Amino acid sequence: MRIREFLCLAFGSVCALPVWAAHGYALWGDLKYPAGFSQFDYVNPQAPKGGELRLVSNLRVSTFDKYNPFTIKGTAPAYLSGLMFDTLLVGALDETAAGYGLLAEDVTVAADGLSATFKLRKEARFHNGDPVLARDVKHSFDTFMGPFTSPAYKSVLDDVAGVDALDATTVRFRFKKPNRELPLTVGGLPVFSHRWGEEGGKSKPFDQVVMDIPIGSGPYKIGPVVFGKDITYVRDATYWAKDLNVKRGSANFDRITVKIYKDNTARLEALKAGEFDLMRFFSAGDWARRVNGRKFDSGELVKAEFKHRLPTGFQSYVLNTRRDKLKDVRVRQALGLALDYEWMNRQMFYGAYHRVQDLFGNTDCQATGEPSAEELVLLEPWRAQVPPTVFGPMAVPPRTDGEHSLRDNLRLAQKLLKDAGWTYRDGALRNAKGEAFALEYLDSAETGARVVAPWSRNLEKIGVKLNFRPVDFALYQQRLQKFDFDITSIAYGGTHNPGQEYADMFGSKAADTEDSGNFTGIKSPAVDALVTQITAAKRKQDLLSACRALDRVIMHSHILVPQWSAGTHRLVYNSWRLDKPAQMPPYAQGEGWAIDTWWAK
Repeated sequence: MRIREFLCLAFGSVCALPVWAAHGYALWGDLKYPAGFSQFDYVNPQAPKGGELRLVSNLRVSTFDKYNPFTIKGTAPAYLSGLMFDTLLVGALDETAAGYGLLAEDVTVAADGLSATFKLRKEARFHNGDPVLARDVKHSFDTFMGPFTSPAYKSVLDDVAGVDALDATTVRFRFKKPNRELPLTVGGLPVFSHRWGEEGGKSKPFDQVVMDIPIGSGPYKIGPVVFGKDITYVRDATYWAKDLNVKRGSANFDRITVKIYKDNTARLEALKAGEFDLMRFFSAGDWARRVNGRKFDSGELVKAEFKHRLPTGFQSYVLNTRRDKLKDVRVRQALGLALDYEWMNRQMFYGAYHRVQDLFGNTDCQATGEPSAEELVLLEPWRAQVPPTVFGPMAVPPRTDGEHSLRDNLRLAQKLLKDAGWTYRDGALRNAKGEAFALEYLDSAETGARVVAPWSRNLEKIGVKLNFRPVDFALYQQRLQKFDFDITSIAYGGTHNPGQEYADMFGSKAADTEDSGNFTGIKSPAVDALVTQITAAKRKQDLLSACRALDRVIMHSHILVPQWSAGTHRLVYNSWRLDKPAQMPPYAQGEGWAIDTWWAK
């Protein structure tokens, strides 16, 4: 027995042992993979290395103008961050709320929950050959907390007090308060070299690090680039972690080329012509009617759906409450009543989707029915500051099938608008100032008009004019950053383990912070308190009570009009060029799983 352990046993509270010290970290203490495991279960450890994976960029990313994915201005190439930057911990795709050592060989969490210490692997190397040191981890964190990166980092890291380099390969994160999620949060931060952006021996301000080639430690480097057309990532043959258990069977392609198409029709035709190997589909119409042709008939291109167990997420129409016309909850509820999802799913989506219900669909955090006693304890202090409906049955999106009808929904919407001071006169729905009720829907593509049109037609029936405004992606991104919109659509990702990121999406501080994730502009002390309860939860049941209470407050506030989601990943892939593991892990993203674990034939 070591002297420290003997003294701790002898004197008890004089010397506290860490509450966690292991090869990974689990939010609730239940790691699936033991120390010394050989590889994740869902990979093929004998997968051959070589060949090329040809991808196509999301249409929203119509070009790129920088190599720095972390600064606010500009657009970086697709997939750059995940391919080029390693993290201290990496998650497994068949497990939630856990991370295993990548750059770090172990993680130790203090008994008081106020710090997490990571020991870096001595073999970890950046692409320039430099070792990954504690100073680089500290530099990366300090940069994320600086003025030139997205406020989302600052919101997520708000409870991190600072970082200390204890020695060359040991780094400690200090926390302002106990938060079980923070070791995973800091463990998932990309780490880059302090030399990235150096010029003449001096570091440039991070917002001036634009076209400097990133110095990361990930499995790929930037290869050939044709600006405006494509970028190729080249596998680092000397990648330091290629034989590490958490990376075995992954990063199998020698080259990953991402092509850019600005037009959906051209992109579809390029797929059918065999110009790339893998494409994920989000359009039910494309999937049902346009994914066909000679290469599909021959079996070269395969159309497949992979069922997952991911959270539903809450893809929604976002109502910007910073706008005067959208400040009244009755107005926002009325707008939601005009969306006829059941008709859209039948006529436009080929029955391919399910309606999003709330923030936490397909997870234990989802609120249903009446609030539990534990939820009421959390909600009661805020009774005067949240909608009274929060204390009743959980909000559900309006329906137009069965005993429900669009006509009844529109009648209720008209009553809500009238109660909020909007009356029909002089040929339009007007408020007390005589202003007509007109709103603008902001989108980055003309194709969005087709999906918005049915909602717009129904809104016209209750006197609301919704104007569709398409802009190029750069302007769209800029307007979102400045919250310069009335309504837009955001595909929010879901999670089984909500945490500090919800302060960025719904927190009062984020509402006033440009480029934060609080697009709705909600400012509620109840929401702030519930997010704090989520991050401070010491038991899983405490977490569930807090996130269900948050779910109720957000959905009864009607700041989001829920859209739709799919329970499968729809992928087209080239079966003559690609091979894959037998099963997709349950928590994998479709193209991410392919990029990471598939291989070339």
